[in-house]
Amino acid sequence: MILDVSNVCGAIDNNLAELIHTLIVIIKIGVPVLLIIFGMLDVAKGVIASKEDEIKKGQHMFIKRLISAVLVFFVIAVVQLLIGLADDKNDEGESDAWKCANMIMNGNK
Repeated sequence: MILDVSNVCGAIDNNLAELIHTLIVIIKIGVPVLLIIFGMLDVAKGVIASKEDEIKKGQHMFIKRLISAVLVFFVIAVVQLLIGLADDKNDEGESDAWKCANMIMNGNK
């Protein structure tokens, strides 16, 4: 996905803006996928061991990972929402900084 930010983000290179946006998309997709994979591994270890303590340990680890994944995922979503709201409110006297941030975070042209 190529972003055209050269007109708005004069101080930020086009490649850097694309990299940041790509990393955000990867995090938004990768965090849930990794949560599912590691959660299955944690619970499977306990089930294979056939010990109640190992099963509970795997469940507790999965809950910790779930909380961490939700926090990471929603921090990005909240930042995108706030930047989008700030950019929308500045329709008449739009600041270049808000336009640039919105374009990088949300991939908007």
